[in-house]
Amino acid sequence: MHLKKGLNVQVISGNHKGLSGKVLDVFPKKKKAIVEGVNFRKRSVRPTQENPSGGFIEREAPLHISNLMVLNGDKVTRVGYKKLEDGRKVRISVKTQEEI
Repeated sequence: MHLKKGLNVQVISGNHKGLSGKVLDVFPKKKKAIVEGVNFRKRSVRPTQENPSGGFIEREAPLHISNLMVLNGDKVTRVGYKKLEDGRKVRISVKTQEEI
């Protein structure tokens, strides 16, 4: 999977095209990720002791990972892999060949 928690990504297609944010959570089996500040949905909440009135809250919903690309600096890039001399495998930016 080319996305990991904490990476900065940009939405490349869909209703939220052009928006960017940090990956909050990744679901590899579903091939989805939650991005901070993108794809808000309203959820109804039951009354609890912390929220006695209940009501509606807005929170981020998952997006398919095919609609997201990694941001390296301020440009989107694909993710590649490279083996170092000491045997470690690292993720690199395909455009700039820099380690992510």
